[in-house]
Amino acid sequence: MRSVLKWIIRLGLALIIAAILVGFWKREEITRLLAVNSLFDENRIVSNFSHMDGAFLHRHIPKGNAPVSPLPSGALLSMPAPYEDWVTARTVTSTLVLKDGQIVHEAYYQGTSPDDRRISWSVAKSYLSALFGILVDEGAIDSLDDPVIKYAPMLKGGAYEGATVLNVLQMSSGITFDEDYLDYDSDINRMGRVLALGGKMDDFAAGLTESFAPAGETWKYTSIDTHVVGMVARGATGRDISDLMSEKLIAPLGLEQDPLYLTDGVGVAFVLGGLNITTRDYARFGQMILQNGEWQGQQIVPAEWIAASTVPSARTEPGKIGYGYQWWIPVGAAPGQFMGRGIYGQYLYIDQNAGVVVVTTSADRKFREPGVTDANIDMFRQIVSATQE
Repeated sequence: MRSVLKWIIRLGLALIIAAILVGFWKREEITRLLAVNSLFDENRIVSNFSHMDGAFLHRHIPKGNAPVSPLPSGALLSMPAPYEDWVTARTVTSTLVLKDGQIVHEAYYQGTSPDDRRISWSVAKSYLSALFGILVDEGAIDSLDDPVIKYAPMLKGGAYEGATVLNVLQMSSGITFDEDYLDYDSDINRMGRVLALGGKMDDFAAGLTESFAPAGETWKYTSIDTHVVGMVARGATGRDISDLMSEKLIAPLGLEQDPLYLTDGVGVAFVLGGLNITTRDYARFGQMILQNGEWQGQQIVPAEWIAASTVPSARTEPGKIGYGYQWWIPVGAAPGQFMGRGIYGQYLYIDQNAGVVVVTTSADRKFREPGVTDANIDMFRQIVSATQE
């Protein structure tokens, strides 16, 4: 009996030592996984969204050596009466309004500051769209009607084999992908764990095999489509997105800080939502887009691409919000009114005719509740109206 007890004790000690060694060996992966599991906790979400580089693999995007582009101050805007209540209800962390390229309102909340690099979530998709338009103009992509496997051959045999470049730009691939952020086992959350544990996003995309509709037949918001857009860009150029973004889009803007991308385990940028930038630098990008791709006397993004990518060309449901090439077009929008949008209340709202850019970052844990998106769009429209008075 005593010998059995000794054996059990030794086995227990061995298991404890093994667990300690595994924990030490995998400490970074465990830390990132814990970060994912607590990322949206009520008492941590605001800080987490300003410090994503502290918990996830990432790469800086060099802003270049150009001087910081000025954002001059304009006449102070009198914000709409419901604004303060909206800020509280939506847990807004920053708001910046440009009118004709001048800052007419800038405010930070929840302890954030102008120096915080806030996570963009899906506003990053609109940045990738702009970069992709540059690559198309340069001839790196022959045609939007090309199959994605022409540039990303590892997708052969999977759900993306029949999809074109245009299909993934418009989120019309038809692949089956569960984007329920509140379901632990959804595809979007499984993808998040791949990112946290240092896996390969390309392998995740190639491993998707099911479709609910033929490519191009219908629209469904599918974030992994944006990763495939990135795969196409990398395959067409032989370069990674961070370098392309730095050279062709970020450096010409004259930003205040280096942006950063969250990455997977092999350094591939998390293009569908991993961009982190200051509020003012989001505004610089938005103003460049408002100006049809021109910035400081330089045409950065082709005007033709911006015009094509910001109209509701995807087959969304009639009467519902529209979609272009990684840009949203609200219901009832006039030409030139469109936005980038990310979960938990990240927005880049642009009204070209009014000359207005609205940047909002938030930590809104109620962002999926009915009516929230419509209320946000209504607030942006009220802000635009206020600039016209």
